Amino acid sequence: MLALLLAAGSALIWGTGDFCGGKATQRAAALPVTVMSQLVAIPVLVVCVALTSTGGPTIGEFAWGAVAGMAGFIGIVLLYRGLAAGAMAIFAPVTAVTAAVVPLGVGLLFGDRPGLLALVGVGCAVTAIALMSLTSSSPLKVAATGPSGGPGGGSGGRPGARLGLGPGRGLIGLALASGAMFGAFFAVLGKTASPDAGLWSLVGVRTGSIALGLALVARTGVSLRLDRIALRWTLVAGVFDILANALYVLAAQRGLLSIVAPIAALYPASTVLLALLVDRERIRLAQIAGLGLAATALVLVAA
Repeated sequence: MLALLLAAGSALIWGTGDFCGGKATQRAAALPVTVMSQLVAIPVLVVCVALTSTGGPTIGEFAWGAVAGMAGFIGIVLLYRGLAAGAMAIFAPVTAVTAAVVPLGVGLLFGDRPGLLALVGVGCAVTAIALMSLTSSSPLKVAATGPSGGPGGGSGGRPGARLGLGPGRGLIGLALASGAMFGAFFAVLGKTASPDAGLWSLVGVRTGSIALGLALVARTGVSLRLDRIALRWTLVAGVFDILANALYVLAAQRGLLSIVAPIAALYPASTVLLALLVDRERIRLAQIAGLGLAATALVLVAA
């Protein structure tokens, strides 16, 4: 039950952080926003590690964390490029569902044996993710990326145009690749998390993602300077992201990956709700059904 609560908490915080990151990218490019969100959260990461770890890190924990961070980085790069092609209604659900299915499969492959009700709940969660991800394209939605391992490739139409992407030309493959990278992020952190490890793996995550992000900044020459409002949103997004990462690792240390990861992947729920409450955006009937299905999934998994 504790693992379920931690996973649900990570989903709630991840989605909220995504909303804040989306607000920041309405005023600044996605790359500097994402890199800065990683950097400003380092003090929070230090506190989290200090509160949960009794010993030092091992090479394995750090290395696997770095692998997860780089996978998340690649996933976000592919996500931004795909969303820039303008086919949000196709790209977002495929990416989100794949991100949930990959760790589910990994968990079952490595011996997870959840009960029948739990499996039905996981199926509801995956379906709910797809329904909640059916959104119209907007600056906010483009920036709502889920678990962030690093910066994306920027916003606007140019990346997608350079790639020649469209609904009938490589878009599904790109969405699957992006979701697979996010799924790898969930799976690697989930399978390498042990109760004695604390949160040292997140140090590896941030090291890998920040290193790649700064390399991309150096390559593109983009400035990391943000205006005051964008910086505030970025600060909140970064803090929420690292807290969600921490809760997910703690959940994975205490529960089955095949259950914890799909529940954590319900992060679009809080993003959708905040878009409704704060920005007064319209919510589709399918999204409402997705929110209800998400609640059903939580009840079934808890049972």
